[in-house]
Amino acid sequence: MKNSLILSGILSASVLVSCVSKKKYTELESNLFKTQTELAMTNQEKAELEEKMAAIEARVAEYNARINSLRDTNDALTQSNNSLYSIESGTVMSKNSKQKMAETLAKVDPDKLAQAKTLEDSVNLAVEYNLKQNITENTGGEEDDVEISIDKTVVMISVSDKLLFNTASYRINSKADPLLKKLAEVINAEPSLQVMIEGHTDPRTISNSVVQDNWDLSVKRATSIVRKLQNDFGVAPEKMIAAGRASYMPIVANDSKENMAINRRTRIVLIPDLDMFFAML
Repeated sequence: MKNSLILSGILSASVLVSCVSKKKYTELESNLFKTQTELAMTNQEKAELEEKMAAIEARVAEYNARINSLRDTNDALTQSNNSLYSIESGTVMSKNSKQKMAETLAKVDPDKLAQAKTLEDSVNLAVEYNLKQNITENTGGEEDDVEISIDKTVVMISVSDKLLFNTASYRINSKADPLLKKLAEVINAEPSLQVMIEGHTDPRTISNSVVQDNWDLSVKRATSIVRKLQNDFGVAPEKMIAAGRASYMPIVANDSKENMAINRRTRIVLIPDLDMFFAML
């Protein structure tokens, strides 16, 4: 009887232990599943966050590249802007051109230089000086035989009648060849340059077997210059225009021999583009 009770107690304890162990196992198994689920979700969230972070880093790198590109562009524009000087309504010149201009102006007559009130005046004065030196050098003429003026970028060169022609004649003097050669070099240096040659006379009446009047004389003088530039110095004929003004565009009043001599002239009008104009500095 006693043994039966002991055996019964052992069996009851075994069943109780078995029940407790199965319950614990089930609980542990449930916790493991939950932990594994949370781990999987955490890994997924981590992967999503890493993907988002990579996208953010890529966008940051793209923005940095854009910023650097814009900074480089800004630096280049700043440098370019600093190298330019405004002349008039958007027209600009480089620092190099301004330096050349300063060197030229140092050689200009101080009285003329004092009349330059603006940067545009200074540019025109420098171009006038350099062009006059270039054209008149070793030509045998006097300084007053050639006058140069500029309106905007249109260059007007007036050459005295005595340097080119004999009185009442349209035949060109041989002593004019050096000057016309220099003029042709200026014209030929720029393919796009347009040139107008104008003949001007004084008001004294002229009429003979070869010249009808001052209109005729002024036109024949202009065409003589055009032919000379074309045939002897290789200037393209399509770049040139010959015009006669007779006595109707005087520079000064025709009230003395000296003034009439001033009005007897050939005017060469050069119309360069802006780059060539600055190249004359």
